[in-house]
This record gives sequence, structure tokens and C-alpha cells, in this order.
Amino acid sequence: MDVSVIILTRNTCALTRAAIQSVLDSNDLLAKEILVVDNGSTDETQSVLPREFPNLKLIRPERNLGFARACNLAAKHASGEFLLLLNSDARPAPDALEKTAAWMRANPDCAVAGGQLLNADGSRQNSIANFPTLATELLSKSLLRRLWPEKFPGKERELRGPLDVETIVGAFVFVRKKIWDELGGLDERYFFFFEETDFCLRLRQENFRVVHLPEVRVRHDQGATAKKVSAAARIEYWRSRYAYFKKNHSVSTRLILFAGLMARLFFDWLVANILIAVTLGRSARWRNRWHICSALFGWHLRGCPANAGLPR
Repeated sequence: MDVSVIILTRNTCALTRAAIQSVLDSNDLLAKEILVVDNGSTDETQSVLPREFPNLKLIRPERNLGFARACNLAAKHASGEFLLLLNSDARPAPDALEKTAAWMRANPDCAVAGGQLLNADGSRQNSIANFPTLATELLSKSLLRRLWPEKFPGKERELRGPLDVETIVGAFVFVRKKIWDELGGLDERYFFFFEETDFCLRLRQENFRVVHLPEVRVRHDQGATAKKVSAAARIEYWRSRYAYFKKNHSVSTRLILFAGLMARLFFDWLVANILIAVTLGRSARWRNRWHICSALFGWHLRGCPANAGLPR
């Protein structure tokens, strides 16, 4: 088996069907298997996917395991030389898997490769990320990319060839399974968000390469899953960010981060209140922004409880 494709789903049957079909439509001779972990769906996933894709390996745990634990579970059943962690809202181009596998085989010191994520209109999305620091979390990432494009590469910069990066955006993560197994997979302290960032950090610490391949094209309906439960998803993002900093940064850095995030959250909440008043409450965008900010404030005031956020 060349590639084991791992897709997670939770009430995203239509998206997952399209993701599976995009893999099956690949124009290559790679031997592939597709493993789907259903993290507690209540839609038609359990009936539709096995019927439409009889060779699919469908894994259904008793509860929502989150991203890291579900990927680790699927990887234990995978037999490929490579793993591809593919978001249910991602659609690789027909030649994407072949190009990535060829690059990985020609570059054995590369542990993870990612492709260029694209919007539906073909415009570039940010496909590269930096390891989180006070600068990336408290300042504008867009401004950082524009001022220091070499240190903070992003969609604004058109790349002509492979680029070694700190980490990649996790919609299309092509990883050498042998190294995955050596590192023990993803850190299960992360439920949703920051899993691939932490994994790439561990790889870089072991002197493996993480590479962005701009010629590998992947359509990505950005955030299609998380948008369904935006406030809960934002709580998960903040929880995982705190977990990452607790694991990889000093106490003083974490205190500065917390103070800065609280100040920025209060500013965003205040702006949302003002603009709701100015628009007489007619702007869905600013009502949603207020709702998310209020949910995050409430989560902090309750002591950041583990049972808040996405369903377990």
C-alpha cells in the first residue's frame, strides 16, 4: 500500500463524500486505501458512505475522540508507506497525491509535505504557518507576512518551488508513516486545532524537514466544518492554543499571552457592541462576532471548563 488516506467526519456526510471521491479520481497508479473515522455523526454518514464506497474502512468510536486521537486510531489500522491526513472539506487535484509521493520518495529527510490550498475561485489560501509565538498570536498575521515575507511566508508570496517551512496548515498533511510511528502520532492533549503544529515542531526538533509544495494543488472550503459551530470551535481553538504554549513556552510567556489575548478580546467585544448599535442590530456579521466574544469571555469566567466547546 502506497498511501493511507485518513478523513475525519462528524455530521459532514456530503463534504466527506466529495473528499473521498476526489481521492478516487486521482490520476495515478498509487495503491491507496481510505479510512474514515466517524466521530459520532447523527446524520446519514453511517448508511451512505458504506453503500457508496464499499472498499472504505469506516471506523466509528463510541464517542467524539477529537482530531488527534481519531487520527491516531485510524493510523493504527493503516498499512500505507505514507499517511495523508485530509480534511473533509479538502479536494486534492488529480495529480496531487502522485506529485507529493514522488517528492517524499526523492527526499527521504522530509517527514511531512503540504500542498497549496486554494479557494473555489482558484485564489491562494495561507498554506504555511509559523510556530506560535507572542508575535503571531498578539499581532496581525497578515501584517507580519507583508513586512517580513521571508520569515512569515503566506499567500501573498507566489512560490516557484518547494520551500522548507516551520509548519503547514493541516487540511492536507502528507506524512511518512514510519516517522509517524516513531514519534507516536499526534499529541492527544489537543482535541481540535494545533495538532499538526505541535507535530511539525517535534519533527523539526528531530531534524526532519517539513516542506511546502506549491505545485501540489488542493481546493479547500476553508472552515466548512468549524463554521457550523463557530463559538464552540473558537473555544477549542483557544484551549488548544493554551495547551501549546503550556507545553512549549515559559510561564512568563504564557502570562504575557494571556494578558494580551484578554485585552484584544475585550477590544473586539467592544467594537462588536458599537457596530451592532450603529447598524441597529441588522448586521449578522457583527452579531456573530459579539456572540463569539461573549462565549469566550464566559468560558474564561467559568475557569475554562473542559466540558465547554465541541461535543465529546
